[in-house]
Amino acid sequence: MAPQATEQTASQPADNLSIARAVRLWPIEEIAHRLGLSGEVVEPYGRGIAKLDLAAMDALAERPRGRYVVVTSMTPTPPGEGKTTTAIGLVQGLQRLGHTAAVALRQPSMGPTLGLKGGATGGGYSQVLPMERINLHLTGDIHAVGAAHNLLAAMVDNHLHHRLEPELDPREVRWQRVIDLNDRALRHLVLGLGGRGDGTPRQGSYEITAASEVMAVLALADSLADLRRRLGRLIVGLDRDGKAVTAEQIGAAGAMTVLLKEALKPNLLQTLEHAPALIHAGPFGNIAHGNSSIVADRIGLHAGDFLVTEAGFGADMGAERFFNIKCRTSGLVPDAAVLVVTVRALKYHGGRHRVVPGQPLPASLLAESPDEVREGGANLLKQIDNVRVHGLTPVVAINAFPGDHASEHEAIRELAASVGVRAEVSHHVRDGGEGALALAEAVAEAAEAGGDFHFLYPAELALAEKIERIATRLYGAEGVDFAPGTREQLEDWQRLGYGEYPVCIAKTHMSLSHDASLLGAPSGWRLPVREVRLSAGAGFVYALAGNIRTMPGLNASPAATRIDIDDEGEITGLY
Repeated sequence: MAPQATEQTASQPADNLSIARAVRLWPIEEIAHRLGLSGEVVEPYGRGIAKLDLAAMDALAERPRGRYVVVTSMTPTPPGEGKTTTAIGLVQGLQRLGHTAAVALRQPSMGPTLGLKGGATGGGYSQVLPMERINLHLTGDIHAVGAAHNLLAAMVDNHLHHRLEPELDPREVRWQRVIDLNDRALRHLVLGLGGRGDGTPRQGSYEITAASEVMAVLALADSLADLRRRLGRLIVGLDRDGKAVTAEQIGAAGAMTVLLKEALKPNLLQTLEHAPALIHAGPFGNIAHGNSSIVADRIGLHAGDFLVTEAGFGADMGAERFFNIKCRTSGLVPDAAVLVVTVRALKYHGGRHRVVPGQPLPASLLAESPDEVREGGANLLKQIDNVRVHGLTPVVAINAFPGDHASEHEAIRELAASVGVRAEVSHHVRDGGEGALALAEAVAEAAEAGGDFHFLYPAELALAEKIERIATRLYGAEGVDFAPGTREQLEDWQRLGYGEYPVCIAKTHMSLSHDASLLGAPSGWRLPVREVRLSAGAGFVYALAGNIRTMPGLNASPAATRIDIDDEGEITGLY
């Protein structure tokens, strides 16, 4: 067990990177041993990191299944409310209570890491290590996804150039390129300029790799064979008759699978207190399903008493997709849910304060004001209801910040108690697992009590009605306005046999609505669905609501001011 975080308070380092480097990593074989895994399925990948062969699922299959806990949140402020730190702190707290526990998280994208958002490995004394490797390249999984995706893009252009069968309509190519960086100049561009051998001139674009359907597929595949089938179903465009053309039809799926063979293996690391951490896949939470991989969860669930996983953004988005896409695909049933809240987010949703990404929080937001906490409580109560509609009563985790006041924490407890929900203050960032003991006890009790988990909608419900149910029941919309042709497109897919697919609605994560300026729990609005896509590889229908971007280039500016390397070759400035 790691030293008590409180023993270090006299000389606590000021930043996450210093805290992380002060900890001695355990050999990764010891972490694997905690999961009950032997050397045959553990493939060391440098100091403190290993790949787990998929045979680990069979090796653990006879062991009892642990409790499955999902961490979600209220609608966040631009800096985020700390779901990752809470998930890590919770696992460390469960471990201090004597349970065996592991955490399963997405791998961070380098785009946000090098942009305004920063890294995504936790913070303070609730981190996964080595944090700088996780935030940058780790074992190269994201690069493998990019290579596989762009291989398919290159084969599409080759198919167009040689006019192979089935003949793609160059105006109906749906497969763009990806890069794991924020680069605004690549949002829209013209391809194929030059001579006759340089391709077919046409308009193209780039998305960030975490938004690739290949990344969504990686997270949802449960075996190499399943990965191969899903990649074959990827739709790259339409032919001259308007029929879908797939990666299988142009001969790309096999080579893509080869490029992703190692990436399908989950990555094993450790928290600051040496709890096992499974870091695998990284689909974005506002435009994809926003959850880590099914194979990592299958391993973690049979490796101990608890597996804690994090869903992207608020309960209206990440948790909804965890329940209705990931759990529907995997067949796994959650036992408990944690809803992360902060004082600052509740004040923000009261509508009195302006928070600008990359800028310090306004002083007015930090002043003691339990009344402002209560004013923003509508968002918390709605997100509690969004979890409850799936049959689970969440535990509210109050992620404590140094500037919080006891009166404000008490106001949150009162809000939660008003709807019969338990809330616990957690100091996991400051004190590690010790600071999360009360939360861990509450979650263990909730998981033991269980719930009556069920999906929001049955598979046989019409696709348009699935979108409407999510919008009205979870977002609070009065209804859905489908752009011309989108409802008819959904009806066509229904007739073609895709009607049982779940739906994934891409929208802003900054509001329950499609409009980031509508804070709290807005009413009297309608969800505008401007486009629908068939994500046949991932196995869901994708609906774009509002003005969502898949290449967040506006985050690209400040990277060079925050990260550097010293004379000894150590990374500096990454947080």
